[in-house]
Amino acid sequence: MRLVRGTWKLLVGVKDFLVLAFMLLFFGLLFAALNARPTARTVGEGALVLDLAGRLVEQPAQVDPFATLSGGGALRDIRARDVIRALDAARGDARVKAVVLDLDRFLGGYPATVADVAEAIGRVRASGKPVLAYATAYMDSSYLLAANASEVWVNPNGGTLFMGPGGSQLYYKGLIDRLGVTVHVYRVGQFKSAVEPYTQTGPSDPARAADQALYGAIFERWRENVARARPKARIAEVIARPAAVVQAARGDISAMNRAYGLVDREGDRLAFGKRVAALVGAGKERTAGSFATIRLADWVAAHPLPTTGDAIGVITVSGEIVDGEGAAGTAGSTTITKLVLDGLAKRQLKALVVRIDSPGGSVTASEDIRQAVLQAKAQGLPVVVSMAGLAASGGYWIATAGDQIFAEPNTVTGSIGVFAVLPSFENALAKIGVTAGGVATTPLSGQPDVIAGFSPQLDAILQAGVEQSYGRFIALVAQTRRLPPARVNEIAQGRVWDGGTARQIGLVDRFGGIDDAVAEAARRARLDPKNVHALYLEKDGGWRATLAEALSRDSDAGEAAALDLVSRVSADRRAVFAQALADAQRLASGTAMQARCLECANLGGARGAGADLRLADLLYARLFG
Repeated sequence: MRLVRGTWKLLVGVKDFLVLAFMLLFFGLLFAALNARPTARTVGEGALVLDLAGRLVEQPAQVDPFATLSGGGALRDIRARDVIRALDAARGDARVKAVVLDLDRFLGGYPATVADVAEAIGRVRASGKPVLAYATAYMDSSYLLAANASEVWVNPNGGTLFMGPGGSQLYYKGLIDRLGVTVHVYRVGQFKSAVEPYTQTGPSDPARAADQALYGAIFERWRENVARARPKARIAEVIARPAAVVQAARGDISAMNRAYGLVDREGDRLAFGKRVAALVGAGKERTAGSFATIRLADWVAAHPLPTTGDAIGVITVSGEIVDGEGAAGTAGSTTITKLVLDGLAKRQLKALVVRIDSPGGSVTASEDIRQAVLQAKAQGLPVVVSMAGLAASGGYWIATAGDQIFAEPNTVTGSIGVFAVLPSFENALAKIGVTAGGVATTPLSGQPDVIAGFSPQLDAILQAGVEQSYGRFIALVAQTRRLPPARVNEIAQGRVWDGGTARQIGLVDRFGGIDDAVAEAARRARLDPKNVHALYLEKDGGWRATLAEALSRDSDAGEAAALDLVSRVSADRRAVFAQALADAQRLASGTAMQARCLECANLGGARGAGADLRLADLLYARLFG
């Protein structure tokens, strides 16, 4: 017995020691990370390296620091405004001898977002500072960035492949019919194609026509931007006859790229590194191909946002709009509402800018956020809306609160339409011999009944609710945009527009980015735009976010393998299957009343949309909440 007690004490002691050691290690890492934030004085000379291993977004999703510690999270969300600020700061700083774009694992972003970063790269090149881009495989988004560089490098085993927006969507009607699931769809809007995956085996003619117009406009602007940045490139020929030009080069795509002026040099990373080292100096390692480096995270940390002058509040609505709390990258109505109201109460704001990068989501959440924004107007503050890459459906619902709406020509907006989707399983259960029966005291007893099916009365109520929500959406847009309701109904119908067309039809006031919106808000507040600063109203991520950010500065994402041309195309197409899982989850849970933007899935990512009907949400919560 004494041996057992001794062994037990030993095990407890080992456990306590390990726990203590882990805690000391953890807090040591946390202390080191928090105290390692670079300053402008600590950044040395060299090449500013933009290793864009991930996707450009308006607001990155929250990162788990333990995933970083375990080696995960190499591909990440990259805040576009940080990249732009870093590039603009590099133009006039002598410590930055060159800018290097590592695009081997760049995953793109919404067209307007990528175009903004491309313009910032072009400004660095115009200043006379060398900008060198490298990738094994260039796709549309990565090539737009590279085209604005002074030297475009490609791996001899890689090349360019321009796909254009668009591609296949998944349609589930055949599977749904085979399983015996009944999908109840309530919709308004001829072009509201988000319900079509559940009701059809392919796109409807109106949806196809709308998509062709949208994608065509966006791709044409991409071609114009590339041609402006690289006028000698014969890109039109490569797009028109891709197979012919590759076959003429005997399958050597990189050689074809050079012959058509798409790239400047071929070489592996070693050769590229030597070229950069010749411009900026060798790295500390003194190994072949190394060069003096300034990391993006260090440069951004050393150049924080300005804080002088009057504060113009900026609230970001990014990602799918959901009810309740939401982490970074998701627009939780409770979280955003609190940020707005606290900012109005405590931050002495002179105006408010609403930055939207979302297709919406929950209907009630969209209205809750709009009401919070209207509190700024109630206090006499100007409100200006700035659309980023995407501001559709629920995102546009919120935008109607603004005194003026800014967008980019490639911003995806509109999608003013409403739908609801609810499943029932009476036919599926009948296939396995399960039936249902009971007594009803009213026409709505037990409804919505996922076992026995929905009653005609419930169907009529839900359809009427959808129509009422659409009418409210139309009235709101008509009132705030000073358009006749009939005209709004004509341009609504769930149709998605590019920013250029949206401006022509009155959904957008002016072209411009976030800086233009802040300047306009300052002018409306009778302030000099030169004497204000943007104060971003964001939720503090706490120690987890700080630790993850600090650890990401120490991780070397470039060590991961690059994707060749074939692998890159395959990786992009695998996203279609990930979308199938998201669609299945969306059908089985979440907000019933939606105005989702299906077209956005092929434009850099898709995130939800909405309009208002609490009844359907309550019914859905009863079933699946």
